[in-house]
Amino acid sequence: MADKKTRVEVNNAVFSLPYYVARDEGYFDEEGIEVELIRAGSGRDRDLDVPDKPIEDHTMVESYGWHKGIEEGEFSLYRACEWGQIRRTQDSANDVRVISKRAAVATQAIIVAPDSPCNIPSDLANKTVAVNFHAGSHYVTLGLLGGYLERDEIKAVHVGGPKQRFDAVTNGTVDAAAVMEPWVSVAEKLDYKVIAEAYYDGAEVAMPSLDPDAYAAIDRAVKKAVVKLNESLDPYLHYLCSEVPPEICELKPEELHKPRLRYNDPRPYTEAEYEYIYEWMTSWNLLDEESVYDKIVEEKVA
Repeated sequence: MADKKTRVEVNNAVFSLPYYVARDEGYFDEEGIEVELIRAGSGRDRDLDVPDKPIEDHTMVESYGWHKGIEEGEFSLYRACEWGQIRRTQDSANDVRVISKRAAVATQAIIVAPDSPCNIPSDLANKTVAVNFHAGSHYVTLGLLGGYLERDEIKAVHVGGPKQRFDAVTNGTVDAAAVMEPWVSVAEKLDYKVIAEAYYDGAEVAMPSLDPDAYAAIDRAVKKAVVKLNESLDPYLHYLCSEVPPEICELKPEELHKPRLRYNDPRPYTEAEYEYIYEWMTSWNLLDEESVYDKIVEEKVA
């Protein structure tokens, strides 16, 4: 095993909760590996990253976004939605690869303000939906609304992170927004309406320099954390609640809808799964046709 510290990015708590649990419960130590958790964004303030007006063209937004640190050598492993990870791997200048599915099964919900006239997905025809381009909110919005609307009626627009998307609905900049937990629970507490909701997988992406033995130790620790989370989420819900600024609301752990928080063992990313996503992404011009399975997924590390 590599004898140096392995640096791992953690982003929104709902996606990286098993890593916090593995650290807090000493599972990394048990596996004999030193892991440093690096916050996403390199210290940036997401409120300062909000564009002057929502961006309509996804080609105007860099795919790496909040996770660019892996390109700059800040960490060697991170996780996000599977579609976004495929796109970022395609765009990488450092030969990163998708190595497995992540532990977190996340959900995104499209929400509207309490007084919005929208109540069902088809009401969102030609209505702006705030997303973070090349992230889960973007792809889930296309997938959800694609079952109800023509593609040219779907108006996903880039605003930024989940708080920023929630703010955009609140101040009327957009008609709707796609958000994950804890923001879905925030929306419900404040009487916003959920129009549609979908669960989705994520993927782990690693630098070529990540030692396979180090990843194997991390994987074992994360699997222990999954067992712990499935025994009880309660001791760790504070990580999600702390992401909500008090000026929006005080979200208490008991106000989170715990069935939305699902964690499974990480597993290999199969070629059959990839092929379906590849066809869908290329049909939306979100992925190059040359980005086939062997160029994106590295099975050897996992």
